[in-house]
Amino acid sequence: QGQLVESGGGSVQAGGSLRLSCAASGNTYSSYCMAWFRQAPGKEREGVASITRDGKARYPDSVKGRFTISQDKPKNTLYLQMNSLKPEDTGMYYCAAAMSVCTLSTPDWYNYWGQGTQVTVSS
Repeated sequence: QGQLVESGGGSVQAGGSLRLSCAASGNTYSSYCMAWFRQAPGKEREGVASITRDGKARYPDSVKGRFTISQDKPKNTLYLQMNSLKPEDTGMYYCAAAMSVCTLSTPDWYNYWGQGTQVTVSS
């Protein structure tokens, strides 16, 4: 079994910053890929950042240049630094781990999920 626990969400004004954290335990230690997804009310879950075990990061165009994913392996913690936040970044943010793939387009391929942390950006 594995567990992912997110923290760091909150409410900020447009242009502000937040850093999300995801503490990993159990089988998630051996995951090939860690990622952040978000879901706004009435919308599908979308990937916003992924990082492989060897540190290769990927982002969709919507957040590229504003979001940075990183991992602290000794602490088994994943981070998402979010800068220049926009109202459209509002949503529930989830940490996820996958054992053998690394894609932002298919949430169903991820084996472990956290409970989510809310991010609200006001204009």
